[in-house]
Amino acid sequence: MDKGDLINLVFEKVKEYLEKNNDNTIPVVKYIEPQSLAEEVQAEVGELPLSGKEFLEYADKYFEYAVRTGNKQFFNQLYSGFNLPAFLGELITIATNTSMYTYEVAPVATVIEKEMISLMNSYAGYDSGDGIFLTGGSNANLVAMFSARNRIFPEVRFEGYNRHMKLRVFINEQAHYSIETAANLLGLGSDSVIKVKADDRGRIIPSELENEINNSLKRGEKPFFVVATSGTTLLGAYDPLNEISEICRRYDLWLHADGSFGGSVLISEQHRSLMDGIEKTDSLAWNPHKLMNIPLTCSVLLVRDETTLYRNFTDINTDYIYHDIEEVDDLGKKSIQCGRRVDAVKLWFAWKYYGKEGYRDRIDNSMAMAAYAEQKVKDMPELELMVPRNSFTVCFRYVAKNIDKLNEFNLELREELRKSGKTIVNYGYNGKDLAIRLVTSNGELEKKDIDLFFEYMAEEGRKLNSDSKNTGSL
Repeated sequence: MDKGDLINLVFEKVKEYLEKNNDNTIPVVKYIEPQSLAEEVQAEVGELPLSGKEFLEYADKYFEYAVRTGNKQFFNQLYSGFNLPAFLGELITIATNTSMYTYEVAPVATVIEKEMISLMNSYAGYDSGDGIFLTGGSNANLVAMFSARNRIFPEVRFEGYNRHMKLRVFINEQAHYSIETAANLLGLGSDSVIKVKADDRGRIIPSELENEINNSLKRGEKPFFVVATSGTTLLGAYDPLNEISEICRRYDLWLHADGSFGGSVLISEQHRSLMDGIEKTDSLAWNPHKLMNIPLTCSVLLVRDETTLYRNFTDINTDYIYHDIEEVDDLGKKSIQCGRRVDAVKLWFAWKYYGKEGYRDRIDNSMAMAAYAEQKVKDMPELELMVPRNSFTVCFRYVAKNIDKLNEFNLELREELRKSGKTIVNYGYNGKDLAIRLVTSNGELEKKDIDLFFEYMAEEGRKLNSDSKNTGSL
């Protein structure tokens, strides 16, 4: 079998796999235990090369047991769905296989990345901004904190961090764990991150933030970085940017918006008010691989000051890469990575394909489906809405009669649904209470998809409740 035949046969399998994502009779996952899965797919690498036939057999195994994140019953993560133009854009970048450090090796991709950064800055209100594509929201948060540290103490780039500086970071108590990881990586230590109380909707309380800043100053510490979360992981809550920005202005603190999950709401004219005040922030993390359904990964850090990213580095006189022959932008000069994927191009293809209007409609539809799911919860007597919906996330639990241990029951309910392959939905803890977390991140969801999810939920819940009564468990 020659390479051309192999390519054609693999793409036939890809096409068949994608078509089956629309078939609700095919499970979202064909679940088996990890040890059995390793044996089934024959994960060990052998000494001898594979034939084309054997390669196709391994491809079949991968497709058979992979989770179908493009299936409309996949609600498990903050991303889901399938985006055809972005998928094709990814193939084009893989086929051309270049890196994003210089214009010399990535001329078209450089032009496209600059255009995508400019477009996204326009939604953020950063009139003289800049940005860079990187490997995820966690890295965007890291580089934002890195930039803020370098602004307040530029000498640290050369001399290293002195623990006696006592730099302090402030976040919503429900913020993503990557902020603490960033503090660890930068040498500040995770203990330098101060968690600020949130309200009952999961939004940071501005007065509590100011209290924590003042308490830090009284302890002789140096506050320098505040993170406002735009779409918390569990509740989808948006911190109030206008109020937080006023506090940061008074104390001369860098304000970073972690919109890794919810930043795409800026595209929506109906719902961008959730991020009112974004133009007053210093930086924004935004992941198109979530609500914009771009294949993983596609993440951006935007900065309001166009000089920010270039100031982060100490020496880029590396003539083995940067020749400076032409007057062009080599994007590697503002990236902490050297080799870097061409992630901007798949976003460009998708945005060109749908247009600005089409993408607005997709984001609005995701929000509408979340509102529809919230109403479904309210209408079903066996379900309880745990927190009023903030955005794209609905948190609820099953509370039928005769259930004493609600956390254990809902966890088992979720696991039964997951392992059956009917639907996959995630969960988290709101305080001490387990909440099933439904995320409507697929821009092509329809009401019938939400209806089917709740049919599965009700059916499995009644069955499990009946079984627990008969056995006396739970």
